[in-house]
Amino acid sequence: MAREVISILVDNHAGVLTRVSSMFGRRGFNIDSLTVSATSDPGISRITVVVQADDDSLEQIIKQTARLEETRDIFVLHRENSLFRELLLVKVSADEKTRSPIREIAGIYKAKIIDLSVDSMVMELTGEPEKIDAFLKILSSYRILEMCRTGITALERGGQETIYHGGLNI
Repeated sequence: MAREVISILVDNHAGVLTRVSSMFGRRGFNIDSLTVSATSDPGISRITVVVQADDDSLEQIIKQTARLEETRDIFVLHRENSLFRELLLVKVSADEKTRSPIREIAGIYKAKIIDLSVDSMVMELTGEPEKIDAFLKILSSYRILEMCRTGITALERGGQETIYHGGLNI
């Protein structure tokens, strides 16, 4: 099973996210990450889904999603020709003794300190999921009070995307 990133362009209507996510659940696919965003067309939204799937499962996901009335286009994003980003907000316990080393770590990873209090620090980091994972691993030696990750959002590089209609690669 490989980690697959699927981008789905859908009509921007109430209930579309529920229909798409329910379809995954009914078919027994677990969603690792799900983001929804606006596109340059206000009538269309982009749903980015990350799932663990083999080739057969991926084909089934594409075919089932293409059958939904609201689905416009579906494409699988591959690491070699796509850009993946994620946003992390993390609150770390920080006192006089730990504040400086945490700032140093934040600087190395280019994380922004967006809030500072007497006993904590909140940082924001945007980047590839692996960068977020590495940052959190380094921070794990400090007390993480809260954190929130947005999930992956992604686009293909260049001017073309591999579009699937009903499971057929065009």
